[in-house]
Amino acid sequence: MNDTTALLVIVDAANVVGSVPDGWWRDRRGAAERLRDRLAADGLPDRPGPVELVLVVEGAARGVEPVPGVRVEAAPGSGDDHMVELVAGAGDRPVLVVTADRELRRRVTSLGAEVTGPRSVPR
Repeated sequence: MNDTTALLVIVDAANVVGSVPDGWWRDRRGAAERLRDRLAADGLPDRPGPVELVLVVEGAARGVEPVPGVRVEAAPGSGDDHMVELVAGAGDRPVLVVTADRELRRRVTSLGAEVTGPRSVPR
């Protein structure tokens, strides 16, 4: 790994948003936008250094726009499948996936990604 290669951080928006019972289900898109904005402002505090943040949205959260510092990818189908595709396409680049979904964790770690849970995202 090259030290100048930015860590690719893929955030499972639905899973991270769903980890906090704050009424997100009434406005899924708004909840994803708030998550995006927190990521843009704070990044991942436990991961200093260069990172590329990718927020994967699906369903009612499609249409969330990117902001400087956070790329937003709308999954054309399953968000989990899209995240697996992103990991598979990263090649030798280091990848961190933020999710608590056990099956997604299994799928991405089998491709060499590291995984952390939703608590790593600032609240």
